[in-house]
Amino acid sequence: MNLQATAPKEGVQDESNKRPARELLWRWGIPVVVAVVLASIPAPTGLKENAWHFFALFAGIVAALVLEPIPPAATGVVAITLGALLSRWTLFSPDELANPKFKAASETVKWAFSGFASNTVWLVGGAFMFALAYEKTGLGKRIALLLVRLLGKNSLSLGYAAVFADTALAPFTPSNTARSAGTMFPIFVNLPPIYNSLPNDPSARRIGGYLLWTTFAASCVTSSLFMTACAPNFLAIDFIRKIAHVNLTYGQWFMAAAPFAIPLLLLLPLIGYVVCPPELRKSPEIPKWARERLVEMGPLSRNEIILAALVLLAIVLWVTAGDYIDAAIVAFMVISALLVLGVIKWSDMARNHAAWTTIVLLATLVAMAEGLSKTGFIKWFADYVGSHVNGLPPGTVLMVLITVYFFSHYFFSSLTAHTSAMMPIMLGVGMAVPGLEPEKLALGLALTTGLMGVISPYATGAALPYYNSGYITSVEFWRNGTVYGIIFLAALLFVGLPFL
Repeated sequence: MNLQATAPKEGVQDESNKRPARELLWRWGIPVVVAVVLASIPAPTGLKENAWHFFALFAGIVAALVLEPIPPAATGVVAITLGALLSRWTLFSPDELANPKFKAASETVKWAFSGFASNTVWLVGGAFMFALAYEKTGLGKRIALLLVRLLGKNSLSLGYAAVFADTALAPFTPSNTARSAGTMFPIFVNLPPIYNSLPNDPSARRIGGYLLWTTFAASCVTSSLFMTACAPNFLAIDFIRKIAHVNLTYGQWFMAAAPFAIPLLLLLPLIGYVVCPPELRKSPEIPKWARERLVEMGPLSRNEIILAALVLLAIVLWVTAGDYIDAAIVAFMVISALLVLGVIKWSDMARNHAAWTTIVLLATLVAMAEGLSKTGFIKWFADYVGSHVNGLPPGTVLMVLITVYFFSHYFFSSLTAHTSAMMPIMLGVGMAVPGLEPEKLALGLALTTGLMGVISPYATGAALPYYNSGYITSVEFWRNGTVYGIIFLAALLFVGLPFL
């Protein structure tokens, strides 16, 4: 058996130019039809025409991200280009354009490139550079071999290793992107090649897709289990205190989340066996092989020691210094040290196709999601829901609000942005319902935050490294996100709510 570890290929291969013309036609045709048909329908009552047109463009772009007529990052570039060219009919209302002081051209440019100013975008890019350093130094391979030696007899035990590792880090890492993309991904992306499961290759399904998806999904559950595991949780608490006048403690949060989140964590590796099953189930001989490879590697090298020390420093700062230094700046600090100390070279970073592709994709999607908020679509959508729940029983209203809050995350590329835009509105709608207890309303909405990060490739910054890893195709990611999203939401509604 050839068990030679192979470094993951950089980026996702562009297969669009290899597709038959007929296939490309329908892959382009469906997104265009979606956008044109929606745009041709009159705007709903209460929504400005330009906001509806922007939503039509957004829906078409989402369809293109699913069908991939061109690579996702290229779709993102096309999206903001179209948004900018059509800004007079999408981004801006007639009232804004009629104002002589309003500079449409400059405002369009600000919107189009706003995503590149997002700290989450650069933190995700930093996570890819961390993964590059793990690969170049051999530390990633060493850690992967250690995990394989301990738990590599079967894929299920490796799935549980991913879940337990994220759970151990979650209470102390307020940034789920720093935890999952910056810490977990660089380690676990090194595991599949040991089993001859390679990115952008049919062998990706051997174990890579299962393992990386389970690792990502675990971070979404732990982000809801622990108050301190996801930065938007603190924002939600602040809104809850000001609007619902409820002060949530760490203990209240954990006890409310535990009845559904802990069973979900324990079931995740098993759910993966059904939704994205690995082709390789057992490999009893591989732990022995991993032990031999570790002996061959010898003691830690200078660069491995430097990288390990800097990564530990980053984790400590992410855990303890969030109020003083942003997580993205911490990542840049570590990357700078790696460059100065010669652990990695700028030429290596410049060739890191996956990192730059992901930065472009996430930045463009952040801008598109911001456009929905900018045009007023998000507020209209929330008000529309509120007007349709009047008169329903309190328990039903709570379930409807949580469901709407959850799936409205398809309109956002940031958990923080979603919480900022939607949490106050959902709280306001719920507080106006007679008999709906403020604490139940607050907890029901707050515990949704981490879970909804699983639904799309742009739902949270932590998702993009896994999406662009080459182990999970676009269709698989969207399918898995939908299936796991429904499972997570059902667990919250039917297991979690009765305990609130």
